[in-house]
Amino acid sequence: MFTPSYFRVSLIAAALLAGAAQAETISVAVASNFTAPMQKIAAEFAKDTGHKAELSFGATGKFYAQINNGAPFGVLLAADDTTPAKIANEGKGVADSRFTYAIGKLVLWSKQEGYVDAQGDVLKTGKFQHVAIANPKLAPYGLAAEQTLTKLNVLDSIKPKFVQGENIGQTYQFAATGNAELGFVALSQVMEDGKIKSGSAWVVPADMHEPIRQDAIILNNAKDNVAAKALMDYLKGDKARAIITLYGYAF
Repeated sequence: MFTPSYFRVSLIAAALLAGAAQAETISVAVASNFTAPMQKIAAEFAKDTGHKAELSFGATGKFYAQINNGAPFGVLLAADDTTPAKIANEGKGVADSRFTYAIGKLVLWSKQEGYVDAQGDVLKTGKFQHVAIANPKLAPYGLAAEQTLTKLNVLDSIKPKFVQGENIGQTYQFAATGNAELGFVALSQVMEDGKIKSGSAWVVPADMHEPIRQDAIILNNAKDNVAAKALMDYLKGDKARAIITLYGYAF
């Protein structure tokens, strides 16, 4: 004879099995600048939904080329808004899934304490050998840096001192290792819990360059993937946005 407790245990087990059966995995291509916040978001996403986001980090331009060559990514979190728009227009992604998940902030950073002043006037002194910058033809943060230098009327004098990174991740490494005294990097790379982690920095005012809108899109590989839709919804939620804000992004 089965007891009531037996049925309760059976129902719980059945519910757990059903949840496990519905949980899915989604492969996510993530722009380098969004590495730290996305790692935290993915962990919370797994705990809260049961779905798993498998993350790959790199340059948006390279991800675009890989997607064109059939890479099995399900979601792209780009460093710009033009690449997801292009993917949607070319029929490689779900157009109505596209949205801006964050607006990036540019920062001039040095690993040395006190090296960068709060107004960025160090750029006008010329007392440095190298400044790291992401390739402005490929990386939105590099383009924003170039626009900032143009607005400050120092682009021509500083250009010979450029150490150019392929993406913002490599650009940060140039500055973090001291190969360049200064680096134009993403605020998210040097900020944690709302504070600059180390060194010295000038957060570039938003009106110095075009907005760095970072868009997400579901790719055709995952148009029917439950985890892909769940992740997009999660990125719009309060918990994810709180994490994103702590790394210096806006909305």
